[in-house]
Amino acid sequence: MKESQKKDEVPAVARHFNQKLKLLTLQALLLERSDEEHPLTTEELRAALAERGIAAERKSLYDDMETLSRFGLDIHQRRGRGGGWFVGERLFQLPELKLLVDAVQSCKFITPDKSRALIRKLEGLSSVYQARQLQRQVYVTGRAKTMNESVYYTIDQLHTALSTGRQVSFRYFEYNVAKEKVFRRAGAHYRVSPYGLIWDSENYYLAGFDHDKGEIRHYRVDKMDGLTVLSQPREGEGTGRAFDAAAYGQKHFGMFGGREGQVRLRCEKSLVGVVLDRFGAESILIPDGEDHFTVTVPVVVSPQFLGWIFGLGTGVELTGPDWAVEAYRRQLEQVGERYR
Repeated sequence: MKESQKKDEVPAVARHFNQKLKLLTLQALLLERSDEEHPLTTEELRAALAERGIAAERKSLYDDMETLSRFGLDIHQRRGRGGGWFVGERLFQLPELKLLVDAVQSCKFITPDKSRALIRKLEGLSSVYQARQLQRQVYVTGRAKTMNESVYYTIDQLHTALSTGRQVSFRYFEYNVAKEKVFRRAGAHYRVSPYGLIWDSENYYLAGFDHDKGEIRHYRVDKMDGLTVLSQPREGEGTGRAFDAAAYGQKHFGMFGGREGQVRLRCEKSLVGVVLDRFGAESILIPDGEDHFTVTVPVVVSPQFLGWIFGLGTGVELTGPDWAVEAYRRQLEQVGERYR
């Protein structure tokens, strides 16, 4: 008798353990296999549970759904032909996931392998049917991506340095025509007090105080190598607190350096939207006749900024200061010489 009891105890314990897993398994099934267009019938749920060794009576499923609903899962039941159970509102809706997938795919500072890994994780936040729509979006275009696989972790370390107020050290490089790294400053390590991270033109930049140069500079994160968070506290603490990363990125066209100043532009009225998009809605536009307006903005005058003006043709005139006008005139003459 005791032997038979022992034989019966194992299946009983297994059944009890499986019943504990039932709610978790139901939640996983609904999140993975159901959406508004693909409800799961009660029989489909029972069959899926049975495959996992979990018995479920039809009536008990209704109680389980009520429990999951109280827990916070947005469960709906559609009655009638083609009906069943499905998850409605999710942490991220499909249009939101599409935006996130496109953002990951567009980021030049994320390598192709890391992009695919992140997108797979985003797909896991939708049903298998919705994930197919995200997969189709992945192959829209083949965008240029960074070759630096460590950039993902470099960004994480930089956030750590920023939050703890500590300096960082790294080597900085460019690529040659053979796609090999060529380190600046003969491979010496840069020592920088980080002030902020800026995302501009699909690249991540660190802005901070360069201790060797004694001034604020910025660096592309995907061109950093061997970044280390140092024990020394960040210097220039007052400047760090006052640093406005958005304003810094706005006045650096393409994040290129140059002489900074208050630049005056005279623009056609049709370019109001262009100017506001570039310099912000707080820019002060002053009417200048019936067809023009003027605006004064803080800008780092680089070849990229001058190229932006050139791209707008006769719609924009650079009127000051004199040194900026002269820089534009020289660039136009140099480019013109190339095409004579």
